[in-house]
Amino acid sequence: MAKGDSGRLVIEIDPDLKRELYATLDQEGLTLKGWFVRRANEYVADHVQPSLAFATSEDDEVRP
Repeated sequence: MAKGDSGRLVIEIDPDLKRELYATLDQEGLTLKGWFVRRANEYVADHVQPSLAFATSEDDEVRP
């Protein structure tokens, strides 16, 4: 599937799943876009490699 530079995503899913998804989102008072963006942000954040902590000269000092 093509990956363009626009902000649009186009996917095909089973029509029954689509109906169930929209019904469930409606019960929660959510939109598909809002739900997807929140989930996508969570997914990306969970998969970003954490930065490594490096000791600084202050960390090496002996404190009383």
